[in-house]
Amino acid sequence: MNATKKTLLRSQELNCPSCVAKIEKALTALDGVEKARVHFTTGRIEVYHDPTRVSGEDLVKAVRAVGYDAKVAAF
Repeated sequence: MNATKKTLLRSQELNCPSCVAKIEKALTALDGVEKARVHFTTGRIEVYHDPTRVSGEDLVKAVRAVGYDAKVAAF
């Protein structure tokens, strides 16, 4: 059974395509993340992941580790 869920994060600090690449790379490097899509014009970050392996807080920490602030907007 597929346990993939979509979690939405928000960041107001995104202003360029390189921000997108850094964040997507950091998120997809996490064990349990299948896909991450960052929309820098809206600050919306969609993450498809297995919530039993990676939490919303883990996602936020990964974004912060590459220098951007983020908050969980919805699960």
